[in-house]
Amino acid sequence: MADITILYSIIGAIVTLLVCFIIGTFLPGVEKKYVHARIQQRIGPPVTSVGIMAPIKFAFKDSLEPHSPAPGVYKCLPLISFLCVLLVLLFITPQMYSAELLSSVIAIIGLLKVEEIAYVLMGSLSKSVMSLSMRFPDLVKGASHTDVVRSHIEDISSKRSLRMISYGSFPLYLSLFVPVVCSGSLYIGDIIKYQQVHGPFIFTTQGILAAFIFFIGYVIVLNESPFNIIEAEADVIQGPYMEYIAKYRSVIYLAKGLLMFTLAALFTIFFLGIPLNIFSWNILVYIIVALLFTLFMGILSAFTPVFTNRQFLPVVIVSTLIGVLAIVIGILI
Repeated sequence: MADITILYSIIGAIVTLLVCFIIGTFLPGVEKKYVHARIQQRIGPPVTSVGIMAPIKFAFKDSLEPHSPAPGVYKCLPLISFLCVLLVLLFITPQMYSAELLSSVIAIIGLLKVEEIAYVLMGSLSKSVMSLSMRFPDLVKGASHTDVVRSHIEDISSKRSLRMISYGSFPLYLSLFVPVVCSGSLYIGDIIKYQQVHGPFIFTTQGILAAFIFFIGYVIVLNESPFNIIEAEADVIQGPYMEYIAKYRSVIYLAKGLLMFTLAALFTIFFLGIPLNIFSWNILVYIIVALLFTLFMGILSAFTPVFTNRQFLPVVIVSTLIGVLAIVIGILI
C-alpha cells in the first residue's frame, strides 16, 4: 500500500509539472498578443509564437561556440536557471509537503536566488564578437578616457544583475514572509492549512500590502520593463543573453514562461491558500491568477519607460518599507 501511495505521488508530481509547463509556454504569447499588441493597436504575433514556436525554431538552429573564458559553464547556465524554476514548482506541489525542508520558504527563496545569480554569471562569462571589437567605452579618434577601465558590454549587464540580486528582489521575498509571520510556520503545508481555517491572507491589511509588493517583485524578478535594467543601454541585443543561440536560447524562452507561471503559483499558495492540485478545480484558479499577473505586467511594461537606477532604487526602497510594514502588522495582529 505504501509503495502504491508513493507511486501515485510521483505520477501526480510529474503530471503537475507537465501541465504547468504547458500552461507556462502560452503566457509570454498572451502578453505579446493580447496586451502589447492591443495597446499598440496591431494584430500581434500568434499566442504560440513566443513560448512554443520560438523554442522549437531555435532548437533546430546550428550551435556555435561562444567567446567565453568558460564556454561549458556559460552554455549550462540557462539549463541551471530552468532547473531551479522547475524545482521551485516541484517543491510547492502537495506531494512534497511531507518533505518539509524542501517545501519551505527558505528552499524556494534559495532556488530563486540561484536563478538570479545565473544572470550575473551570464554577463561575466560572455565576451561576444561585438564586445571584442567594440569594448565600452570605445577608443575613437578625439575621445580620451583617462583612468577609465575598458570593459566588455556584457560586464555592464553583469554589474546590473548583481545590483538586482543585492536589493532588487527584496520586495518579492519580503512579501513571502508576511504569510510566514502570520501563520507562524516556514512550511507551505502549514501556511495553506492556516488560511483554510482563518481565510486567505489577501483579505487582510498586511496581505493587501504584501500582495502589492509581490507584484512589484514579480516584474523585477522577470526582468520586465520598467525594471529590466540588466539590459544595459549600450547593449545591441539582450545583455547577458547576447551569445546564446540555438538550443541554449530555446531553454531561455522555456524558462521565462515557466517562471511566469511559477511566481503566479507562489502567489496563489501564499495569499489565497489554495494547494496546487491539477486534478481538481484548483488549477483553474492558478490559470486565472497567472493570466491576471501576465495582463497587469503587460500593461505596466507598455505604459512605463525603462527605469534607470535613479528611478529603480527609490521604487525598491519604498516597496521594501511597505514589506517591512506588512510584516510588522502581521506580528502585531
